[in-house]
Amino acid sequence: MSKIVVLMGSPRKGGNTDLLARAFAEGASAKHEVELIPVADYKINPCIGCNACFAREDHSCFQKDDMAKIYEKMKQADTLVIASPVYFYGLSAQLKALVDRFHNPIRNDFPLKRLGLILVGADTLPTLFDPILLQYRMTLEYFHLESIGTVLVRGAQNKGDVHKTDGLKQARELGEKLE
Repeated sequence: MSKIVVLMGSPRKGGNTDLLARAFAEGASAKHEVELIPVADYKINPCIGCNACFAREDHSCFQKDDMAKIYEKMKQADTLVIASPVYFYGLSAQLKALVDRFHNPIRNDFPLKRLGLILVGADTLPTLFDPILLQYRMTLEYFHLESIGTVLVRGAQNKGDVHKTDGLKQARELGEKLE
């Protein structure tokens, strides 16, 4: 049984990203412990690139926000799933701020072995997710992580539009197939 952390990057409760993340969690929870983290519920400041965390023995950030809570959760996870709406060809602002705060040597304490990605966007362009997929592949390579897979849902603009796609089924199946 592994510990999975799902970082949910949408500020919209009950929206398409939320539904997809929860479908994944339903599929995975039979065999794994899953924690859903709605990033918008945490106060996380952007990284300012001061590198103070590299100089401190405990690698703590000088910013006093909720990122310390996220670091503690990540120290328990062997699988991370990033779930985000795509507004302008990138991760949501809330999620991007959190991901940038992984520019901290504390990440070396994370027992992560696997990474997954769930994205949903309103546009139907075939290249809609390409910038994020490039970052995903680079992260896998740099940190020597195994990809558990991706769920990419296009054409879901309004709340609940994901029900008109096979995205929920894909997300649930991604969770179910995890060993």
